[in-house]
Amino acid sequence: MSLRKGGFMSKLVEGWPRPGLGALSAVAALGWLESPAADRPPAAPVVREPAVAGLFYPKDPAELARVVDACLAAARTEPVGELKALVCPHAGYAYSGPIAGSAYRLVAGRRYRTVVVLAPSHYAGFNGAAVSGANVFRTPLGDVPISEKTHRLARFWPFVPEARVPVQRPDWARQASRAVPAVETAHTWEHSDEVQVPFLQRALKGFELLPVVFGEVDPGAAAVALGKILDDETLLIASSDLSHYHEFAEANRLDRACVEAICRLEVAAVARHEACGLTPILTLLHVARLKGWQARLLDYRNSGDTAGDKSRVVGYAAIAFYAPPARANYSPEERRYLLGLARRTVREVVATGRLPGVTEEGLAARLTERKGCFVTLTRAGQLRGCIGHVLPQVPLYRAVLDNAGHAALQDPRFPPVAAGEVEQLEIEISVLTEPRQRSFASPDDLLNQLQPHRDGVILKLGERTATYLPQVWESLPDKRAFLESLAEKAGCAASAWREPGAQIYTYETESFHESQYK
Repeated sequence: MSLRKGGFMSKLVEGWPRPGLGALSAVAALGWLESPAADRPPAAPVVREPAVAGLFYPKDPAELARVVDACLAAARTEPVGELKALVCPHAGYAYSGPIAGSAYRLVAGRRYRTVVVLAPSHYAGFNGAAVSGANVFRTPLGDVPISEKTHRLARFWPFVPEARVPVQRPDWARQASRAVPAVETAHTWEHSDEVQVPFLQRALKGFELLPVVFGEVDPGAAAVALGKILDDETLLIASSDLSHYHEFAEANRLDRACVEAICRLEVAAVARHEACGLTPILTLLHVARLKGWQARLLDYRNSGDTAGDKSRVVGYAAIAFYAPPARANYSPEERRYLLGLARRTVREVVATGRLPGVTEEGLAARLTERKGCFVTLTRAGQLRGCIGHVLPQVPLYRAVLDNAGHAALQDPRFPPVAAGEVEQLEIEISVLTEPRQRSFASPDDLLNQLQPHRDGVILKLGERTATYLPQVWESLPDKRAFLESLAEKAGCAASAWREPGAQIYTYETESFHESQYK
């Protein structure tokens, strides 16, 4: 049930129940170019020439820009928080370009100094992860400088300098957009990093590239080494397709399970799944766990969706990794004040029917910021009242004051709190982040995105709106059951959350209750 004042989601009753190196010389390929001596002219740049222009993507610059821009424009990706990393596919653009567009749409307008691309080796067998020995990465759209961080990263095993390794030259090498070099390395023909670069060039300005091709690598060790060069101005990309050459329905089943495990950061579960860039993905998962990042699916399709043949398909996913929203982290003193204010309010409204008088004078600045807030009353572990604002309409102290009074007297699911009950009540306050709308391709996609115990969920069905705080996951841990109960709370059929017009918003909370401070 909702109390609508001032527009959508203005106030809600919280209900509880009743998811290659181009012209590289041998010296350059086997080591690092030394800085030129003062009496010598500067060395010519070592250029990694494009290998798959005209094969995986258009060779003509204008046509390439048009294709990439169309993929970016068609994406319906919703912004996430502080974007840290992406999983992106690497097939020909006719197959995986639209899904890559869903990932790189998030990058547009952001600023990153360095983009690290973790690419699986398709043509070379070797131990370690080879960082590029070039200092320029070229595509038909122009040159991208290679980051100086390559030298630093190559000092930490399993990362190694690019060098000659056994290469199985691809069948399409004769049609490649580059000549066969004297020295072939893991980077010479690799397409899984190259196809990412035109998207980066169209979505991002002023960045440097750090391409890495993975051979046999311990993902955990790679994650620790990467941590030595990652900073707030670095974007990490794991290049991978998913299952290969299954029938359409079977591919969907396999890939959905893989994506769900990735979004839960379950390293062991992901390792059992099928993905050609499995090692880059596992490395990213280790980094995400070390950094405390979260993940969500942006887009999943397979070649049957994009190219039409559904008999033998390849799966593609775009997945974002991001730092969780900054929590308010209210101090113990601030929490005690807010809980005390709620307690005083309940006592006074029950006794007199009036809210206590409170002014902002002397309050900590954070308590006067506008915040969404819920106040929950329980008695002997059972819900006794819960009212809140989802949107940040009034200063936090005022939201606590208003919602405590309303929870005591105006929750329509319960009779007003009686004077004899007041001292038996336990009070909990939840401060909310701003809700963001979820974009999902299907009900299963939504289930994959939801994170139990973290996400508060708002369901909007036409004029009907309902929300559950994250605490409700404790009694409804199953995602489907959670959404079915939420739909019923909104006054709709349990299955209504699956309807095409259903809108989902999520938020997070910082919650604290009186028993923590007694």
